Amino acid sequence: MRSIALDVHRDFCEVAIKDAEGLRLAGRVKTKPEELELFAQSLAPDDQVALEASEPALAIARILEPHVGRVVIANTRKLRAIAESKVKTDKLDASTLCELLAAGYLPAVWSPDEFTRALRRRLQRRAKLVRSRTRAKNECHAVLARNLKGKPPMSDVCGMKGRHWLAALQLPADESETVACCLREVDFLDHEIGLIERELANQALDSDEIRRLMTVPGISLVSAATFVAVVGDAQRFSSPKKLVSYVGLDPRVRQSGETPARHGRISKQGSPEARHMLCEAAWVAIRTPGPLRAFYERVRARRGAQVALVATARKLSVLFWHLLTEEQDYAFERPTLTRRKLRGLELKVKDGRRSWPSGHAVGTKQDREREREFAEQVETAYRRLVADWQPKAPRSGAGATRGRASSKPSSGKQRGRASVPNPAL
Repeated sequence: MRSIALDVHRDFCEVAIKDAEGLRLAGRVKTKPEELELFAQSLAPDDQVALEASEPALAIARILEPHVGRVVIANTRKLRAIAESKVKTDKLDASTLCELLAAGYLPAVWSPDEFTRALRRRLQRRAKLVRSRTRAKNECHAVLARNLKGKPPMSDVCGMKGRHWLAALQLPADESETVACCLREVDFLDHEIGLIERELANQALDSDEIRRLMTVPGISLVSAATFVAVVGDAQRFSSPKKLVSYVGLDPRVRQSGETPARHGRISKQGSPEARHMLCEAAWVAIRTPGPLRAFYERVRARRGAQVALVATARKLSVLFWHLLTEEQDYAFERPTLTRRKLRGLELKVKDGRRSWPSGHAVGTKQDREREREFAEQVETAYRRLVADWQPKAPRSGAGATRGRASSKPSSGKQRGRASVPNPAL
């Protein structure tokens, strides 16, 4: 079995091969489908190939996988031999990658399937468009600030009411042109975002995982799709703690010697998009009655609002792990709200609607009120459960503190017995 490493670039790949005769450089292969296919046909079925994690790595791996035994996509940021090398060239990187692959010390990253890859690309494109739309709106607000127009009387200055308010303002000619340009840019970006959300809704209807996560109050299409795109198959995590660590919501721990462990801020070692989504979803979840709001308020009373929000985001990730691995819907879901979300996905796929149209009511007002009352009862039950928790009594006796015995007399069979002297003293 040979070990082969490719140092991937936009135009070519540097190839290094290690077999029974030793390590050697095999030249370069152009990063083109036909050239990579010829290279893949020259490999043996029992060969293993390593690639650096990069944009074209997944496409190259799909070409090589049918011809070799294993393809490993390595995260070179975790390879100190490459990331912190004093002399860094393509040939040295390929050789080091090949040596680590042959020795079995190469940390591999998870390779998502085509559905997850398409979901990631659409969400990344949507995030870029949303940031561009935010910049356009901020530029419009800057025009108002420069001309001392004060705060707009509506929440969205680029909405229907905001446009009528802007049209009635007296602005210089150049500033009016800037506002008109910003509004046209917002209209174009709204249209593009709507097209992407239409495709996301189509994918969500075909995904049991996304629809299952949307049963949690406060979780929208984008929130559920972002989590599924980042995590992929939740079954690959053996416990919710590992999933929490994967998204970077676990606290840092520092401990050395006899000093107690110190817990600091979250590690932030995962996807920033997933953490941002979980925090935004937590903001919505704590506004609706239920166990999540009771949990947030309990932590906020001790640690403050910001720490409580991050703790709620972590609680959401743990909840998502249980829902996906056990293949169950949220136990405290609100059926009317869930049906409204799913009906919104169908309408979005059908005609691209971004708002809820009139005449499509889901459930009656009495149903919604009963579900809200049930959510409030669940929240009250959670508060009572927490209030009934009894803290464990502090330990006493010789086992309470190392090297220190209890001052109280012993009881039972040990009372009256002579202590055995320590031979080390």
